[in-house]
Amino acid sequence: MALEFRKHTLDNGLQIVAECNPDAYSASYAYFVRTGSRDESDEVAGVSHFLEHMVFKGTPTRTSLDVNRELDELSSSSNAFTNEEQTVYYATTLPEDQNKIVALLADIMRPSLRQDDFDTEKQVILKEIAKYEDEPPFNAHEKAMALHFGKHPLGRSVLGTVESIEQLKRDQMLAYFEQRYSPQNIILSAAGNVDFEQLIRTAEKYCGQWKAFPAQRKLEPCVGEEGFAIFEKSTAAQQYIFQTGAAPSTEDNARYAARLMTTIIGDDSGSRLFWELVDTGQAEYAAISPSEYQGAGIYMSALCCAPDDTQNNFDQMMEIFAGAQADGVTEEELKQAQNKVCAQVVLHAERPASRMFAVGNGWLQRQQYRTVRETVASYRNVTVDDIRRVLDRYPLTRMSTVAIGPCKTLEV
Repeated sequence: MALEFRKHTLDNGLQIVAECNPDAYSASYAYFVRTGSRDESDEVAGVSHFLEHMVFKGTPTRTSLDVNRELDELSSSSNAFTNEEQTVYYATTLPEDQNKIVALLADIMRPSLRQDDFDTEKQVILKEIAKYEDEPPFNAHEKAMALHFGKHPLGRSVLGTVESIEQLKRDQMLAYFEQRYSPQNIILSAAGNVDFEQLIRTAEKYCGQWKAFPAQRKLEPCVGEEGFAIFEKSTAAQQYIFQTGAAPSTEDNARYAARLMTTIIGDDSGSRLFWELVDTGQAEYAAISPSEYQGAGIYMSALCCAPDDTQNNFDQMMEIFAGAQADGVTEEELKQAQNKVCAQVVLHAERPASRMFAVGNGWLQRQQYRTVRETVASYRNVTVDDIRRVLDRYPLTRMSTVAIGPCKTLEV
C-alpha cells in the first residue's frame, strides 16, 4: 500500500500529523514543542533545555521511576532534545503499543515540576555546562553562534550560562512552561505503522483538556556579524577553528542549492576540503554544512588540526572558499553531490523514526509536508546557476571566525 499523509487539529489547537505506512514493522511518535533558546530571555537562558530534563522527573500520576520504567518497557528508543527552535520528546515502538506510548508521552508533557527535583536537576545542568566547556571542541559551536548572531536570540546558548542556571528559580520555569507549552504551540508527529483514527482518539483523551493560549514567536530580523575571537586553551592537543556565515532560512527553497554546494565544497568525505586537507593528512577534520532556522540560516565550517599546521591549513581553506566563490561548481561536481544527498535522503527514509522527525520538523517550521520523492526532486532540480545565485546571496568569503586551542594568534 502507498504511504498516506494525514492531519487533524484538536479543538484546543494541538495539531496531529502522520505519514502512515501499514507495511512498516514499527512506528515513531513525538511531541514537537515550538520553543527553544531563541524564545528565552537572557534572565532565563537555558530554561528550555532545563525544562526538557524536568519533564522526565514525574507527573501527578507517575513518579520519575514510573516514567523511565514505562519508556523502557514500551519503546526500543526514546529520548528528548532541545535546540534553538524546538524541544522534542520522542519514542519508537511496536504498532500494538501505540495507545500506551502516546498516552505516556502526553502525560510527561504536563510535568509536576517539583522543587526538590528542580534543585537536584540544576546541579546536573551545571555539570553538563562544565563538561561541554572542558571537552574538545570546548563549546565552539555556541561561541561561533554567539559571535555571528550577536544580540539576536539565535546567538543564545541552548544550555544557558552558569550564572543564568544558578539564578534560575522554579517559579520562573513554571512561568515559562505556562507561556510556551500551549497545545497551539505543540505538534504530535507520527510515522510508520500508525492507526491515525486511533491516534486522534488517544490525543483527544489525553491532550484535549490542555488549556489553549497564544504562544507566538517573535521573528526578529537578523544580519550576521563578521568578527574574530580566539580562545587560548593550553591543555588542548589540537587547534579548532569554526566559521559562521549567513545562509538560506528554513522557508527559503534556496536551501537545497546551499546544501548541495556545501556538500561539494566541504562534505566530510569526497569534497574539496576533504581531498585537499583531510585525505592528505594535513588536518583531522575539515568541513562545512548549512543549518536552517525560521527567518535565518547559517553555514558553519570546522577545521581541526595540529597547532603547528593551523595557519597553513586555515589559509588553504580560505583559498578553497574563495575559489568556489569566484568560479562556482562544475556540472560533474553537482551531479555527484545530487547522487550522494539523494541517496542519503532515501536511506534515512527507510526508518519510521527518520520520517517522523522529517514530518514533524517540516510541519513545525513551515506547515508543510513533503514526500521523499518531492524532496529528492528538489535536489535533482538544482542547477549550477542556482548554486551561483546562492553563492552571490550568501558568500562564503563573509564569515565570522572562532579559534580555540593552544595557538595564541591566527591571521584571518
